[in-house]
Amino acid sequence: MNRQPAVFFGHGSPMNALGGPYAEAWGELGRALGKPKGVVMVSAHWETEGLGVTAQPKPETIHDFGNFPAELHAMQYPAPGSPDLAARVSALTGATPTHQWGLDHGTWSVLAHVWPEADVPIVQLSLDRRLDAHDHFDLARKLAALRDEGVVIAGSGDFVHNLRTWKRAGGEPYAWASQFNEAVKAALVRGDDAALIDWVGLAEDAQMSVPTDEHFLPLLYVAAQRLPGDDVSFFNDVIEGGSISMTGVRIG
Repeated sequence: MNRQPAVFFGHGSPMNALGGPYAEAWGELGRALGKPKGVVMVSAHWETEGLGVTAQPKPETIHDFGNFPAELHAMQYPAPGSPDLAARVSALTGATPTHQWGLDHGTWSVLAHVWPEADVPIVQLSLDRRLDAHDHFDLARKLAALRDEGVVIAGSGDFVHNLRTWKRAGGEPYAWASQFNEAVKAALVRGDDAALIDWVGLAEDAQMSVPTDEHFLPLLYVAAQRLPGDDVSFFNDVIEGGSISMTGVRIG
């Protein structure tokens, strides 16, 4: 099987699961990718003490949010899991297989448009809160062999994620948000892993863009997959509400 890419999704609001321009771009990506053997997804919305990987054959669609329309709460994404892929991830990383999680909205709100038939097996790898950014990047490197086994390595979060400054009425991005978003993209293009790991130094007021790191860390799992000759491209390169980046990245 051809080497699969690594993909980061800026997932934004759960409402994107219901459609819109971002969902259209995710659908275009899915048509370009075809059907991989499986997906290993690292979502901003599964944080653990210790490393876990979902291992059930039929993972639950988790509605890990509140105060959204009934239509969104009723949405299901019945993609299969893969105990075999979970075991492979466990062997590579030491992650503990578990049935205590499923597919959270960082995963299904996006992949429901990438593969709407829900026919690509998905496992989630948790964000181990005992690790720092260097540790996350080193852990991600252990997944690299999966790309040549037909598996897409994916992350879901947002480069810029500051809900405290989000403008409900929309409007232009804050200058600090645009500066950080562009600095992240530039580091990805030049393959500057050290700058991504030490993201606080990427731009002035970087911590306004990343007040907490759970939405940024999944990007490291994707950046770590880059191999010589891999192209880097971007999609959905928009900042919503001033301070939520929807930028997605494809590597390879």
